[in-house]
Amino acid sequence: MGIRNQQWPWFAILTRTGRERTATMLLENAGYECYLPVSKFVRRWSDRMKEVEVPLFPGYLFCRMNQHNRLPVLMTPGVIQIVGVGKTPIPVEEQEIAAIQRVGKSGLPTMPWPYLEVGHVVRIEEGPLDGLTGVVLKIKSGLKLVLSVSLLQRSVAVEIDRRWISSTVGREGRSPVDAQLDATRDIPLHSVQFDTARGAAERAGREAVSES
Repeated sequence: MGIRNQQWPWFAILTRTGRERTATMLLENAGYECYLPVSKFVRRWSDRMKEVEVPLFPGYLFCRMNQHNRLPVLMTPGVIQIVGVGKTPIPVEEQEIAAIQRVGKSGLPTMPWPYLEVGHVVRIEEGPLDGLTGVVLKIKSGLKLVLSVSLLQRSVAVEIDRRWISSTVGREGRSPVDAQLDATRDIPLHSVQFDTARGAAERAGREAVSES
């Protein structure tokens, strides 16, 4: 039975900066199921504009693998370690990966975001993200749904429409979500601190797993 036919858990793979795509391709060619979440944006050059893709989790990719046979993954060029605790790889929650995959397939604008542990949790009731839950933030009079990978303590934010959130109303005739958001001060985008890929890799190295 091939590697892809096994429903192994997802694991987070720490890679060298800028080698996420290469490591993903090599692992897939070896038969592993991998997932590299990316964000697309248009970069302006002096003579043209070009759409480019950057990893949503710089320095990481996700791979289904057998944790008891991890040497082939660790020997892949560009791979540094498998994230875990001590010498034990820790799987990423299946629903966290599924949620980020839904966001990727939706085509909605998405970007890396500082990790959020607490916040106003909502459930999306309409639109391409119907059924997802996450923390909602009000940014520049718009809304973003923040989804997290708890093992990495990193998040992504996707733009959403207020109408997609549950329309349940309270006694005042207003949605509790609307009341919560209206009471929340807009967060200036320039005040948000984003992690660099190098900084993330250094932190993850303290919690990552390598073959002894």
